Amino acid sequence: MEPFRPDLLAGKTTLITGGGTGLGRSMALRLAALGAQVAVVGRRPEPLREVADRVRAAGGRAAATPCDVRDPDAVEAAFGRVEEELGPVNQLINNAAGNFLCASEDLSPNAFDSVVRIVLYGSVHCTLALGRRLIQRQQKGEILSIATTYAETGSAFVLPSATAKAGVLAMTRSLAVEWAAYGIRLNAVAPGPFPTEGAFSRLLTGELEEQARRRIPSRRFGEHEELTNLVAFLMSDASPYLTGDLVTIDGAEALFSGQEFAGLAHLDRTKAKQLMAALKPKKK
Repeated sequence: MEPFRPDLLAGKTTLITGGGTGLGRSMALRLAALGAQVAVVGRRPEPLREVADRVRAAGGRAAATPCDVRDPDAVEAAFGRVEEELGPVNQLINNAAGNFLCASEDLSPNAFDSVVRIVLYGSVHCTLALGRRLIQRQQKGEILSIATTYAETGSAFVLPSATAKAGVLAMTRSLAVEWAAYGIRLNAVAPGPFPTEGAFSRLLTGELEEQARRRIPSRRFGEHEELTNLVAFLMSDASPYLTGDLVTIDGAEALFSGQEFAGLAHLDRTKAKQLMAALKPKKK
């Protein structure tokens, strides 16, 4: 049964980074179905166009534009292109991310940099780009960042992601206070395991997938609709007093088990490294 009225997000124009695939794609389609205009940005144009075409086919308005969120000039240009097509953007979802499993003593500077620049720098570039626009227009807005359950605790074997996501959470809480006077709300969501063809398929396969399921009290992974319903609520006018918060949606996994990848620490380190190496995406 549909929990929301169909025009819940009417009047919202939402830019979603990493919106062509995975959870970003699911959020874009869900918000559009509830009345928002959506813009999806990312590095690969084909999936972005597919999402925008689906929104338009269903009667909504959408824009798709390539953008490397690591580059602040590219972010500004992407916002400009979207606003030419859809009008002023008043919402942002920082969803673009990168992650991989690696023993930290084997981590190269470039590998660390690649994740932090996408997750932390990219979120900061996009957040400031929208915030400045909203402040200049004296317009209220919502900014949501997709964090992780280990943003507050850290996690073994995902040092770049843990560091970057902690920074995103600090940004969220800092600006929630600073920008409250402008009517700009900032929140973060910490999803547990939600199956996707991207990071989930690389990080949790075989033995690790079964371990992950056992750590969740309900013994199941999340469904995309469960996450997108939460996102829709947070981005709607139904939550005007909610800002600066980190909302966890993980079936109580974090409460039950602590750090998400800590279980690898119980393995022989050589075996753990072999397992992580086998999960790395193959170069095309």
